[in-house]
Amino acid sequence: MDIKLKITLINICKINTGFDNKMEIDFITSNHKKTKRNYLDRVNKIDKAQAAIKAKKWGFDYWDGSRDINYGGYHYDGRWEPIARKMIEHYELNSNSKILDIGCGKGFLLYEFKKLIPDCEIFGIDISTYAIDNAKDEIKKSLQVGNSKDLPYDNNTFDLVISLNTLHNLYCYDLKQSLKEIERVSKKDKYICVESYRNEIEKVNLLYWQVTCESFFTPEEWNWFFSESGYTGDYYFIYFE
Repeated sequence: MDIKLKITLINICKINTGFDNKMEIDFITSNHKKTKRNYLDRVNKIDKAQAAIKAKKWGFDYWDGSRDINYGGYHYDGRWEPIARKMIEHYELNSNSKILDIGCGKGFLLYEFKKLIPDCEIFGIDISTYAIDNAKDEIKKSLQVGNSKDLPYDNNTFDLVISLNTLHNLYCYDLKQSLKEIERVSKKDKYICVESYRNEIEKVNLLYWQVTCESFFTPEEWNWFFSESGYTGDYYFIYFE
């Protein structure tokens, strides 16, 4: 069967992994590598256990508190617009599209979708009340507090369901249920991005840096988990090199 590859304005790495029809697509690396990280400071300068306890409350400390704990101030700066453009082109989104972001945070990516396609319908859900309360005013009404393992949407609702840098924060049993929920509410495309590691250096860096991660998997383990959960969408892994 002939496969027509679309060459977009931005370089998208597309890899057939042999696991069903899922494709590994890199929309995220450019953003991930913009952030400087001192891995050792995360374990030497602070009480890492206390930082994790604070972060897992998903409140001010997680989003806008000290960089030693997590983001150190999660503010809109336009960095999500290029990613929205890539996704719009790749998934052929238009004014009739319905888009769901699971783990939407303050809604910056959804804001970019709405800015680029004003008539599309956007929906965002996040476990953090603080994030929703401090979301972009222009789209706040489209966001709600909720949990990925019990999505409050009907079957086959969305043209694109995305979840970026979120699902690795779940325990395995909740992760499996969340992947099933993504399948349930999607009627077309799905894309998730999670943290992973390919070698011992990346594993140690991930362990040093993370404060909320519960599922530590290699790419091979993630793909096995996707198949076991019935997830059929696209994905990508970010690494701490």
